[in-house]
Amino acid sequence: MDVTRDSSQRPDHLPKALPPALPERSASGSSPLAKVLRTAGAADGGPPTTPLTVLPGPAGSSVDPRDPLEGGGPATRPVPVAPVPPVPAQDPEAGRAGTSAAATSRRPPRADQALRERSAAVLPGWVALLALLLGTAAVLLVLVRDGVVPHWDVLPDLRPDTVRADGRAEVTARSVAAVTAAGLLVVLALAGLLANAGGETRVLTRWGRYRGTVRRTGLVWVNPLLRRRRVDVRLRHWRSEPAKVVDRTGTPIVVRLLIVWRVKDTARATLAIEDHEGYLREQVQAVLTRTASTLPCDSNAAPGPALRDGQWFADELTRALAAEVAPAGLEVYSAQPLALDYAPEVAESMRRRRLADLDAGLRTVLVDDAVEAAALAVRRLERATAHELDEAARSALMEHLLVAFVAPAGVAASVPPPAARAGRKEGRPA
Repeated sequence: MDVTRDSSQRPDHLPKALPPALPERSASGSSPLAKVLRTAGAADGGPPTTPLTVLPGPAGSSVDPRDPLEGGGPATRPVPVAPVPPVPAQDPEAGRAGTSAAATSRRPPRADQALRERSAAVLPGWVALLALLLGTAAVLLVLVRDGVVPHWDVLPDLRPDTVRADGRAEVTARSVAAVTAAGLLVVLALAGLLANAGGETRVLTRWGRYRGTVRRTGLVWVNPLLRRRRVDVRLRHWRSEPAKVVDRTGTPIVVRLLIVWRVKDTARATLAIEDHEGYLREQVQAVLTRTASTLPCDSNAAPGPALRDGQWFADELTRALAAEVAPAGLEVYSAQPLALDYAPEVAESMRRRRLADLDAGLRTVLVDDAVEAAALAVRRLERATAHELDEAARSALMEHLLVAFVAPAGVAASVPPPAARAGRKEGRPA
C-alpha cells in the first residue's frame, strides 16, 4: 500500500491532517526494552523474544509500536486500515423470545400500564342543588307569567296586562323555550347527583372507556351520561375454606387461611379483570399449593425447616400472593394460616409416627444421660478409693450402673458375669 501518496486522494473516513512523524531511531534499530527482552530470551536458551506490540491508535490509522523516545529509524506515517463491517443488529422479538425461553421461573402477569386509576371530574353537591332550585323557580315563574298556574291573591301578580284582562293563559314560543331550558337544567341536576358513602368509590366509564374514579365522599355531581360502578375499597378479610394440598414429602395436608386485602386500583379491579374477588380466591389456592410443596409439614423425622416453624410460611404466602394479585389492582396485607393439619386419611398414622419419633428421641436422651452418669460415677469411685480399676471391672461396673439407671422401676435385670461375657466374645457357650 502506498502511504506517500497525496492527501487529497485519501479516503473520506481518514483524518485530513496526519500526525507528526515519529523521531528516528538509532542505527541498531532497537530500544532498551527490546534489548532486555532479547537478552532474557537468549539466557533461557530459547529464541529471541519478539518486542511487544502496541494496540492500534485511533480508528483509521496504525501507529508504529516502537518506542518514539529512543529516536532513530525512519519516520513512519499512519497506515490506513480497512473499516470494520458493522455487526448486524439482532431482532428484538427474537431476543425477547430467547430470553423468555431461557427463563425457568414463572412470572406474574403484567398489568396494563395505560390503565391506572385517576380522579374523575366532579362538582360539589351544593352546586347541583342550587341549579335544581334555580331551574324549578324559573319554570314556576314562566308558568305564572303565562297564566298557566292560577294566580293566588296572597302573591304579587306577575302576569302581563293582556293575560290579566282576558283571564286566559297565553303561551308563546319564548315561554316554551324558557321552560324547556329550565326543565333540562333540572333533569341534568337530578340525574348527576351522586351520594358516595365512605369506603366506597364509583368507577366512571362511557361506552366502555375509563373516565375516572370518584373517591370523594358525600353528595357530588358527575356527568349523567357516564356509567357508574360501585367498588368497595375498605379493608376486608376473607377466611378461606379448608384446602387440601401436599407438602414436600408428598403427604396430604389441610390448610385454612385468613387473607387481609383491599382494592388499591379501582380501574384495574373493574376493567382489567372480570371478577377480582374470584381471581383472588383462585390465586390463593394456586399460591398455597406452590408454597406448601417447598417444605415438609413437620421436621420430626429429619432436622431442618418445616411449615410449622416460625413465620416463614405466612411471610412467603403474603409475598407470593401480593405479587400475583397486583396486576388486578388488589393489595394483600397478610395471608396467615389459621389451621395446618394432616388430611384425615393420614392423620392417625402421622400421629403414631410422631409419637414414635418422640419416644425414640426420649430414649436416646435417656441412654446418653445414663452413659454419662455411669462414667462419672466410675471416675468418682476411682478418685474416692484412690484405686484404678482394670478394664473388666470397669466394664462390669458400667453395665450394672446402666441397667440400674435405664431399667424400669420394679424390674430386676441380671448382668452376666465377666467370664460369661468373655466366653461369648470368643464364641464359646456361656
